[in-house]
Amino acid sequence: MSQSSVSYLWREPEAAKGFETGVSLHSHTNQSKETLDFISEMSKDWSVLQPVMRWAERRCKRRQSIDLNYARGYWTPPLTPSLAFDLERRQIEEKLQMQALVSITDHDDINAPMLLRSVPSSRHIPVSVEWTVPFGDTAFHIGVHNLPSATGVAWMERLAAFTALPVASRDPQLLREVLAELDEIPGVLVIFNHPLWDLYRVGKEKHDVLVNEFLALYGQFVHALELNGLRDWKENREAATLAGKWNQLVISGGDRHGVEPNANVNLTRAGSFTEFVHEVRRDRESHVLFMPQYAEPWKHRILQSTLDTIRNYPHFPEGSRRWDQRVYHPDRHGEIRPVCELWPKGYPPSPISAVLSMVRLMGAAPLSGGLRMAWNDSVEMQTTLAKLDA
Repeated sequence: MSQSSVSYLWREPEAAKGFETGVSLHSHTNQSKETLDFISEMSKDWSVLQPVMRWAERRCKRRQSIDLNYARGYWTPPLTPSLAFDLERRQIEEKLQMQALVSITDHDDINAPMLLRSVPSSRHIPVSVEWTVPFGDTAFHIGVHNLPSATGVAWMERLAAFTALPVASRDPQLLREVLAELDEIPGVLVIFNHPLWDLYRVGKEKHDVLVNEFLALYGQFVHALELNGLRDWKENREAATLAGKWNQLVISGGDRHGVEPNANVNLTRAGSFTEFVHEVRRDRESHVLFMPQYAEPWKHRILQSTLDTIRNYPHFPEGSRRWDQRVYHPDRHGEIRPVCELWPKGYPPSPISAVLSMVRLMGAAPLSGGLRMAWNDSVEMQTTLAKLDA
């Protein structure tokens, strides 16, 4: 029998009472390579960006013989593994006054936990990853937490090799074999991250069909469905309904990319991450706590997360202080380099700086406050929660 509970700290200040530990799941560091595909997709939605995009493409081709390649280019979140770990740990220890467990899941990469395990204060961090699983016309993100440290690198190589395989030529049984082997490791936790987010834009109806097909085929190897701290209230409610349909637990996953700590955590009586995994897998128990930042308007939070990625951080380690040191693109020879090394004059062209300034202006007073009010979509959430109390 699956037992999930969902609480909201701003409504239930004592929600953590009776638990020993807070668990931060699914967050990202500067070791995570985030695709630039969203830029070309965004220009389709925001027609005002299209002239800027076309200008940038022509300029790169004319001045540097570089064709803009959004698929090969990528950006990295601003926080180093150490800064990310401390951010998540402090939120739990200071706001909830309890022991913290942190599992960092960069995209298809375990460098962050492997680096952190060499530091005494974080040596017990689990080896975890957000694994990209191509499926049909889309791909799903699967959180794989607490891989055995001795075989973590080998597992990562195997998972990456699977991701690189063309779907059409892939052995249909291969995914089942991989998931089954992960499931056989008692300490590993497998989570279907943001299951209802149509990240690859195949269309909501088609995406939902593929999600249900995936769960029908492989749901027995999935231990929980994620309520995502960066997705909106409506989508998370639908994810909870989906979990109920498939007799799955729901579990937290903050999906932090910027400098705001995860907007939800799990509460547990476990003292270690392996004990927490056993609580989820064996006892079928999961207690999700949404933090106060989740009550903020969703679009405003997405804006703030975007601003976090394009800010400069003078106090950060060298090489990650400026936004253009954290964005990468192939040079004319196809070698991946930070874009700061590709600027003809050593600094961003004026039109790009102008666009970034406009975006940053949206996060500054008084415009930020006005947008926050205009984007206030929390009424539905508050109304629904009030009805549940009635």
